[in-house]
Amino acid sequence: MTPAAVTDRPTDAEMIQTACRRVENAILAVEGAETTPVDVVHLFETQAFILVPTDGDAMQSLLDSGYGANAGDGVAAMLEITDCAPIDLRERVRSLIWLKGDAFAVPADLERDLAIEIADDQPHSGLLDIGHGRSMLRLQIDSAVIASAAGAAAVTASDLAGATPDPFWEYENDWVAHLDEDHAELVDQLVRKLPRHLRRGRVRPLGLDRFGIRFRIEDTDGDSDVRLPFSRPVADVYELSHALRSLAGCPFMNSLPD
Repeated sequence: MTPAAVTDRPTDAEMIQTACRRVENAILAVEGAETTPVDVVHLFETQAFILVPTDGDAMQSLLDSGYGANAGDGVAAMLEITDCAPIDLRERVRSLIWLKGDAFAVPADLERDLAIEIADDQPHSGLLDIGHGRSMLRLQIDSAVIASAAGAAAVTASDLAGATPDPFWEYENDWVAHLDEDHAELVDQLVRKLPRHLRRGRVRPLGLDRFGIRFRIEDTDGDSDVRLPFSRPVADVYELSHALRSLAGCPFMNSLPD
């Protein structure tokens, strides 16, 4: 039997899934219309269900063109998602994501049922605005690209459909902010584990997932990101807290909020 591949970081598809769960900055560009701000992005298989202003250009363009859910062809569209760090950095962007495909309007009589299903898996207050200034579009994804400090990578729609978000996606931003604001001693211990040539300038926590913790290094020569992996992937909050303490060499230090 071939052993399973071991990785010390999420796959590109998993990173896209995770970023879409906590969208704060996203815009949708639909052919023939101005860009439209996006409130919610829910990935399901090779589709993205997107919440947009009802009176926005994207929605009006689809309705005017007659591209409802039953249309044979949608309108070419590009969704751009900016994943930002939850703390005040010189450059808060952690990654940029582009989802390309065809956009369709979701029939009004199906929007609320879809919103309820999405809320069970991805709670968001914006879903309550369906029918009250917000409408839902469906993007049939053809391809995806993610760009970060590590470079740019293309992700197929099938790989994206087979990926899952990080189990800590809902709390990661709060935990990173908590580490930065209230646990300077733990962050200092972790930074000491970095190679000496990387311990320069200002080093701040950037991201946290089941594989490890990321730091942003702000130096006079520019910014760079670096990852400290755990000894093995973790599955729950208890394992995550223990992994952080062990990585820092301080097994009894409190690392995460109760």
